[in-house]
Amino acid sequence: MLRLSVSAIVNIIFPVLIVFAWGCSEYVPPGYTELPSGIFIKMHKIGDDTVKCRPGSYAVCDLVYLTTDDSAFFRARRTVLVSEPEFPGAVDECFMKLASGDSASFYINADSFFVATLGIQPPGFFPPESFMKIGIGMVEVKSSEQFEREKTEFLAWINDFGEYEQTILKHYFEKEQISVNPEGDKIYPRFVKNGNGIIPVNGDTVVVNFEGRFLNGKIFDSTWKRNEPFRFTLGTEWQVIEGLEKGIRMMDEGSKAIFIIPSKLAFGTNGSSTGIIGPFTTVIFEVELCEVKKGNR
Repeated sequence: MLRLSVSAIVNIIFPVLIVFAWGCSEYVPPGYTELPSGIFIKMHKIGDDTVKCRPGSYAVCDLVYLTTDDSAFFRARRTVLVSEPEFPGAVDECFMKLASGDSASFYINADSFFVATLGIQPPGFFPPESFMKIGIGMVEVKSSEQFEREKTEFLAWINDFGEYEQTILKHYFEKEQISVNPEGDKIYPRFVKNGNGIIPVNGDTVVVNFEGRFLNGKIFDSTWKRNEPFRFTLGTEWQVIEGLEKGIRMMDEGSKAIFIIPSKLAFGTNGSSTGIIGPFTTVIFEVELCEVKKGNR
């Protein structure tokens, strides 16, 4: 279960935010009602009015961010901690207008969204006092007690899977006669071939061939099979999994190694974005460091 504040939600969508806006100038969008705070609201569906969003409750909701001509640029389900609005027109008020099962659209002031909530200036294409549109479908409203209880249950379930991974990894080590006790925050290298002594550091471009496989030997990715070496800048986020980058830092140009990488340093509790690698899955990477191009060359 993902716990996000309203500020965290807006931080997630900011990098892709492209909105059309108009100056407020006493304009009311058709079908919308203006609230005293300056937010415009239009209800689409009425749910259970007895289960309302209040400060401290958790809103499980389908969020849609749209341009004012209804072009969606963000759509996701999130769990949001509802807070008391800190000022009139704050985005938190949108959630507090809804109950479980409700659905509504809102126009909110862009200045309140960017300046007052995020603490940054609006992008240059926003005129002063302009608006953006938010759609909220309230799937469920949970009390803080209910949320904490479910989180505890979820974490217990997660821990069970973590212990299961450790058991599988221990059995693998025993089978392969690897005489160490596996830990979830370390990688386990076996060096196959020496290189020329040139070790990569942050800012260097490295060219590698690799083959990724599961503990049962099944291959899930191979640059050798594609005949397409992988190139990236060492120290750049989101290029490779953490364990693979740690392994490459142990190598020198021309060397070859095999790394056993537990899920904590691989694809974590969620698995890969493609769905090929599941949560809490230890992986093995066979790596050849083909070339190191120093950052100053």
